[in-house]
Amino acid sequence: MAKIFADVSEKEITRTIANMFSETMAEYTDSDVIIIGAGPAGLTAGRDLGRIGVKTLIIEQNNYIGGGYWVGGYMMNPVTVRAPAQKIWDELGVPYRKIREGLYATWGPHACSKLIAATCDAGVRFLQLTKFDDLVLKNNRVGGIVVNWMPVSALPRNVTCVDPVALESRIVIDASGHDSVAVKRLMDRGYVKWKGMDPLWVEGSEDAVVNCTGEVFPGLIATGMSVTETHGLPRMGPTFGSMLLSGKKAAEIAVSKLKELPVHIR
Repeated sequence: MAKIFADVSEKEITRTIANMFSETMAEYTDSDVIIIGAGPAGLTAGRDLGRIGVKTLIIEQNNYIGGGYWVGGYMMNPVTVRAPAQKIWDELGVPYRKIREGLYATWGPHACSKLIAATCDAGVRFLQLTKFDDLVLKNNRVGGIVVNWMPVSALPRNVTCVDPVALESRIVIDASGHDSVAVKRLMDRGYVKWKGMDPLWVEGSEDAVVNCTGEVFPGLIATGMSVTETHGLPRMGPTFGSMLLSGKKAAEIAVSKLKELPVHIR
């Protein structure tokens, strides 16, 4: 049989994977921004931050990234945006159809893969199968997150206890969607109020999501569906323009907040 591939041992492959993962854990225990959730809002925020050199880590509890952006509504994979969000598709080189004035559509896998690639190209790092557990809170300001392996949550508590680890950052962005995990953790302790999502209304919701994207507690910014849940806004259904523009706004707010903080020496 003809030889095709280079001689590489199993141990070298394992060592490479372990070393590169360890590299991410070592370097990104101290980040400028940590984003919780790798859906369209989190990815857009990460891309915009990474492109200007902000050290950004995205954690995702699933083994894949992209969230619901892969698939639109009812397990049908076309996705829509309303103007002016198609301008982000233009930036990413996503081909799309103009359905009518103000309404645009494309295939979810194409739009999602382009956004993922752009975020990676911007230098953002990812930790998948990583579950948010808690926040780091110092001097009444969010200073990072506490995480654990996602599979740990499936273990019976009487079988084992696996302690989480902490990752520090200057800003945390909650892009965890309907779960709004970081905001809820502060709500549980009485630091912020959380209202839960209202019924669907596309026009009202998308404008409100972008307008209400912002800092909900010192050091914590809400974006995407986390904004909807936090402020009691209507849901928007399977259209993604507000997710993209909310992510962009979250990045802009993060940059302005970083500038307000003291010089950070690593």
